[in-house]
Amino acid sequence: MAAKTALITGVAGQDGGHLAKLLHEKGYEVYGTLRGQLEASHPRYQAVKTEMPYVNIVLADMMDIAALTRAMQEIKPDEVYNLAAISHVGYSFRDPILTADLTGKGVLNVLEAVRLAGLEKTTRFYQASTSEMFGGLDYNRPGSGYDEESLFHPRSPYGVAKLYGHWITKNYRESYGMHASCGILFNHEGERRGPEFVTRKISKAVARIKLGKQDVLELGNLDSKRDWGYAGDYVEGMWRILQQDEPGDYVLATGETHTIREFVELAFKQVGIELRWDGTGESETATDVASGNVVLRINPEFYRPAEVDILLGDPAKAETKLGWERKVDFPGLVKLMVEHDLAEEA
Repeated sequence: MAAKTALITGVAGQDGGHLAKLLHEKGYEVYGTLRGQLEASHPRYQAVKTEMPYVNIVLADMMDIAALTRAMQEIKPDEVYNLAAISHVGYSFRDPILTADLTGKGVLNVLEAVRLAGLEKTTRFYQASTSEMFGGLDYNRPGSGYDEESLFHPRSPYGVAKLYGHWITKNYRESYGMHASCGILFNHEGERRGPEFVTRKISKAVARIKLGKQDVLELGNLDSKRDWGYAGDYVEGMWRILQQDEPGDYVLATGETHTIREFVELAFKQVGIELRWDGTGESETATDVASGNVVLRINPEFYRPAEVDILLGDPAKAETKLGWERKVDFPGLVKLMVEHDLAEEA
């Protein structure tokens, strides 16, 4: 039997790297898109070639439907995983138009490229939806999380754009009979996470503070609660979603929440630093008990215009129907990230 073929948009991102490796290990021929204007000498192009030599690079912008359609026609992928997006919530407030175009309309472009290539009956499509679509509002089910039937109320341009991508995927499923599914993923982190994201910002700063390369970590809201898992576990869920006989939508989550403060405390504990918290609000600080040095301060610039206080998912459907399970728990995730950054910064 010929190997399956998969096309991953956003292959250079955190999830794209994990997913490409997983599919390669499963025997797939893997293709991944990079922005069309990148030359082979570009550092991002070279990084993918070096880190993922098993990925066949396809140059195609998410906004260039002609290039996307050509790619579909040439590759004829069995599976398409649409992971490309402006995925940083804070950035989406600074550039909401680009976020809408790429994260929202980009999904439509990929779906339409599949259809224009005549593959709507044969290619299975996965859309990376997000817990940010729920927005943390109308949270009236204490002790239980958002599931596939919960109401959406996005609180950022990123969440709004993702909600469009989610619904246009469902529309193509219902209109054209496509095997098109959405994975509503709650926060998933790891060593491949970009340093602009809060978890990686914390793990890198803790490593640098331990090594004497940095003095202070600056953060915004420490009390936001998130459902955090390991990205390597979540891409297994993506793959399982597309192996189902029928398309559908699935929440991937841990079913538990932790505050950013808890993440900070565990990260510093991982390098042997015990914290003492002082002050309140914007004046709050964390001090290294042993040295007496302030190692964390609040910076109001990192507050969101509209904050999401809590995101908690209910993965029961994915666990029951997909047989999906997580291997890395919250302490294990923090440990993995800090150890990686200690080694990288040393």
